[in-house]
Amino acid sequence: MLRRNIRLRREYLYRKSLEGKERLLYEKKRKIREALQEGKPIPTELRNEEAALRRQIDLEDENTAVPRTHIDDEYAYAAEKDPKILLTTSRDPSAPLQQFVKELSFVFPNAQRMNRGGQVISEIIESCRAHDYTDVVLVHEHRGVPDGLIVCHLPFGPTAYFGLLNVASISLTVFHVDFRGQYTNLLFIQVTRHEIKDKKAIGTMPEAYPHLILDNFSTKLGERSANILKHLFPVPKPDTKRIVTFSNQSDYISFRHHIYEKHGGPKSIELKEIGPRFELRLYQIKLGTVDQAEAQIEWVIRPYMNTSKKRKFLSN
Repeated sequence: MLRRNIRLRREYLYRKSLEGKERLLYEKKRKIREALQEGKPIPTELRNEEAALRRQIDLEDENTAVPRTHIDDEYAYAAEKDPKILLTTSRDPSAPLQQFVKELSFVFPNAQRMNRGGQVISEIIESCRAHDYTDVVLVHEHRGVPDGLIVCHLPFGPTAYFGLLNVASISLTVFHVDFRGQYTNLLFIQVTRHEIKDKKAIGTMPEAYPHLILDNFSTKLGERSANILKHLFPVPKPDTKRIVTFSNQSDYISFRHHIYEKHGGPKSIELKEIGPRFELRLYQIKLGTVDQAEAQIEWVIRPYMNTSKKRKFLSN
């Protein structure tokens, strides 16, 4: 298994090293293709390579015309099987952190929660690779308050590092929407689920595959972040009544979790927020797994970026 992982990693890095050459070759063929379509002369710097490039253009189809990147390889098999997620914490977790991870295990379908114990990160990653896990989610805390979330995609990455904010106040809210589209607040509880003693009042957490709402991820970095988050969830059934929302506002990603019912027909919808709710702040993406300290950094927030209040990285 170790030799196989080393070989697969070497092949992945080799494909990644070819990206620059493939992109340069693609630009050359694009210039020749545009010149032929517009009836313009071939650019001077490409005349010596014109014959070979035109033969390659004639052999291309829609799948091979655009070069693939390492990002395509990362989630190449995402549509073939459902994600399998391992949830764990930092060492010696507090009770609030354990309860929060327990709630996350209900949020992510096919997630398995594991006590960290004395295991190191490299052992966890190797064990997950051997058992066909697709992602590892690590939750960190500071003085009993969850403050960090790491999403590591397997087997080769990427790894996204998020800051966690406003986790302590999780609300359970019930809205009623009438036929005029007006909202009526029926219930609002500003606590965590495990702090409520009467479990019948809040109901059980549904385990159906949820629909996803990804709002306001318009830049390339935003699309990259949304791509990492959406592959934590499998494809839902069309009639599921569970909704998970990731909404970006000023580079703060708000997570909300709802279910809805149609008690009065299609024109009357009861929307119930079942928690948890929190905010995510992306601060780093690495092109590797979490145990690889030498992995290339794709994007990281720098100290001077905090002063640029008007600049947004995840949306325009």
